[in-house]
Parts: sequence; C-alpha cells; structure tokens
Amino acid sequence: MRAVSIVNITSYTALELVRLLAQHPEFVVTSVTGRSVVGKRLEEIFPHLRAILPPPGQKTPAVDPALVVTEEPAQTELAFVCLPHAAAATAVVRLVERGIKVVDLSADFRLHESKVYEAWYTHPHPAPALLESAVYGLCERYREQVRLAPLVANPGCHSTAAILALTPALASGIVGPNVIVNSITGISGGGRTPVPAYHYPEANEDVWAYNLEGHRHLPEIVQELEAAAATGDHPVEGGLRLTFVPHIAPMTRGILSTSYAELRADEHGEVPTSEEMCALYQDFYANEPFVHVVDQAPHTKWTVGSNHCFLHPIVDRRTQRLIVVACLDNLVKGASGQAIQNANLLCGFPETLGLTGLSMVP
Repeated sequence: MRAVSIVNITSYTALELVRLLAQHPEFVVTSVTGRSVVGKRLEEIFPHLRAILPPPGQKTPAVDPALVVTEEPAQTELAFVCLPHAAAATAVVRLVERGIKVVDLSADFRLHESKVYEAWYTHPHPAPALLESAVYGLCERYREQVRLAPLVANPGCHSTAAILALTPALASGIVGPNVIVNSITGISGGGRTPVPAYHYPEANEDVWAYNLEGHRHLPEIVQELEAAAATGDHPVEGGLRLTFVPHIAPMTRGILSTSYAELRADEHGEVPTSEEMCALYQDFYANEPFVHVVDQAPHTKWTVGSNHCFLHPIVDRRTQRLIVVACLDNLVKGASGQAIQNANLLCGFPETLGLTGLSMVP
C-alpha cells in the first residue's frame, strides 16, 4: 500500500478524490489538510463518508472516516494538491523539497512559460523554477514523461475535453489553424465557495456564457494543441487562432465541448468524409482505455462519475468543417479521476487501477 495525502480536503476535487480512493486497492489516504477544519474528523465534515468500507480483500478502509484534518500534510509518498492557483504553488514547493511526488490539480504548473502564466493570472508565478520539471498530466499525450515526473500538472476540465477532441486532427495536419471551441460545464466546476450566480434560484433553468474576454483554460489549450500540430506535417504557422467560449448549464457535473475546425482539401479539392475522420480518431485512440470514439453525439450522462471521455467526430461537407463533440465528467476525467490516473503511472501501477467504474445512468 502506498500512503498518500490530500491537501485542502474541503474542495470538490478533494472530495471526489476521497470517493475514488476509498476503493483503490493500492493507495491509502493517511493525511488530509484543511485550515478551516483543522482538528475535525472527515466524517464530521462530510457525514456521508461514514459509509466507507474497505476495498475488496482488505480489512481496513483506504480512507479512514475518522482521519483527523491537520494544517500541514504528513510525510507520504505522494500528495494530491487541491488548492487554488498561487496557494497551490507555495504548497507544492514545500512538498517537492521533502521528496514527495505531487499531482497538482491547480493551474499553477500547466503553462510552460512564466510570462504566459503572469499574463493570464495577473501575478508573477510563485515557483518558476519548477516549471521545467513539471509534466503536463494528460496521459494520452505524455504517458512516459508522467511516469518519471516529480511533479504532474493535472489538466483543466475544459482543456482536457478540447485537447482530446482536436489533437488527432491537428497532429494529422487535416485541419487548419482557425479553431472554435464551445464548451458547456456543470456548476461544480466553479468550486464550493459560494457565488451568487451559482445560487439555485439564479442558476436553475438558465444557461449563460462567461469569460468571453478569455478563459484561463485558453492558453493551456493553445499550448497543447500547437504542440500536437508540431508533431505532424503541417505545424501551425503564426500560431493557432483559437476562439474558446465556455458556458454554464444548470447541472451538477459534466463537460460537453463542441469543436469546429476548417478541413484542408486534397489536390482534388476534396475533404475527408465523416467515416474517414471517425476511422482516423479510432486509430489514434485505439489503445486508450478512457477515450471512446462513438458514432453518435454523446451525452454528459454517459460520463457522470466515471473517468471516461466520449468523442464524436463528423464532417460538415457543406462548410468543409470538422465538428467534434466531446463529453466527460468535469470532476473525474476533468480533475480527480485524471489525477489518480497520473498517480497510478507515478507509482508504477496499471493506469486504470481504481478507475474502471461506469457512469451513473440515468
């Protein structure tokens, strides 16, 4: 059993980690922190955790409901950091100095350049020296690098959907640099801190766009998609021209992302068919356990509570555009499930360990 800690247990991502780790056969949570709840037991903060049972074949729970919250994490082999940006970097530095492997669920180490981080987060990067050693934790792209990393930057939820949706097309050079991504998320993506717009009477029966001037996941998406394009025969000259518009829908969980890109025609002026694009995507993700290319537009219900992502590529021949619909659970594949996927690789376990559960339908 490998001892792990969770930093900032009061966040939604931490709570989802507890749910998933409770049945993980190789990880045991021995330390949780949370400054606002220091001294309290997990079961006091979240009463539903009293129902935790040991994983099959084990005598003790992987997460003890009576575990007491401390201000600082204990010495464990690995830590999941669930703090907001900036605060996360400060905690990560201390953990790495202690020789603890880290999966950081904040945005602090996702961007490679400190200047880009400063432009989007409006303050200097708290730990620029760690940016070179941090690995972007999208296993479908950087599996081998993750295995050896001291620090993994867990991707954002919108970013995960958009990158998985567009990487095969950009890597193959079949689309140009003009890309649009519309992404809908559930309210849990805003976190647990009370915000008037997420109050039930405000959010119920309402859908709205936000961050039209630029969402912080945008530079992350551009960074990774330009890297994907650079691996093919048609690198993006002058940079990717990406328009990203996120929306909030009155649901607790889920990301539904629809991406649009202009297809490159061949020497005869023809673009690929939907069947050809589907075959390209199926081949690209043939060995990926959590990415599924399907022949119909997926629903967010297909992914609730699971670490799976569904993709549906189709060609609009009238406009010669590729359309890719992607869906995932923003708290699982978009956050905590992906974090465990990374942790499995860091510790030498099968990537799917503890993550094979299906979604909850209906």
